[in-house]
Amino acid sequence: MTNVFDDPRITAVGLLVEAHAGLQARFAAQLDEQGLTAVEFEVLTRLARSPGNQLRMTDLAAQTSLSTSGVTRVVDRMERDGLLTRRACPTDRRSSYAVVTTAGMQRLDETLPGHLRIIEQWFTGQLEPAALAALLDGLRRVRDAAHPGATAGSTDECHEATDDHAA
Repeated sequence: MTNVFDDPRITAVGLLVEAHAGLQARFAAQLDEQGLTAVEFEVLTRLARSPGNQLRMTDLAAQTSLSTSGVTRVVDRMERDGLLTRRACPTDRRSSYAVVTTAGMQRLDETLPGHLRIIEQWFTGQLEPAALAALLDGLRRVRDAAHPGATAGSTDECHEATDDHAA
């Protein structure tokens, strides 16, 4: 009798979820030492990798797992902490940008070395270069299909981007 759960599709998703959970637990401990939540780190990283270190609030919501109201709450808190500021888009008064401040970039600079050590030790360092390249290609394909808004705001009318700043 064939076990319906012995399906490579279930195995693939299960492995992805388990790997993500393991990495998130390691990241959470390291980020806590730096006084950041995982969401705050993600917001800082997304902004730092974007043109002008900024994104429209709607694009930031599309790139993260947050709703637009969730992004507003996180940005409000991070703005109070001096890590971000808001800026109006000169070409669209309805849009505002979240922008990383100097203090936000400093916090990111302090946090990133430990974060990269975890990534290297528990993720990329586990793979040969060819396997990592294939994984990145596969993950981009899945991301683009499952989360098409993940690169929203990589370029916009207020700032032209010359590089692909998406993950």
